[in-house]
Amino acid sequence: MEHFVDAKYLQCPGPITKLFTKIKEIPSGDIVVIEATDQGFKKDVTAWSQKTKNELLSLEEENGVIIAKIRKA
Repeated sequence: MEHFVDAKYLQCPGPITKLFTKIKEIPSGDIVVIEATDQGFKKDVTAWSQKTKNELLSLEEENGVIIAKIRKA
């Protein structure tokens, strides 16, 4: 199942905090799709995924919006 998180217009650490909160709420194997506009989020979500062992499925940017898909470990 996919879950959506809108973290647009939040500055660091807002997007990662919202992602962390949502990941804690969902079962393993589910996917979080998060949108953010903070450019530092690209680096942050990559490092966070590696550290937490959650799988970063995709990381794209469209019209200034960063879209990440993460599968909960």
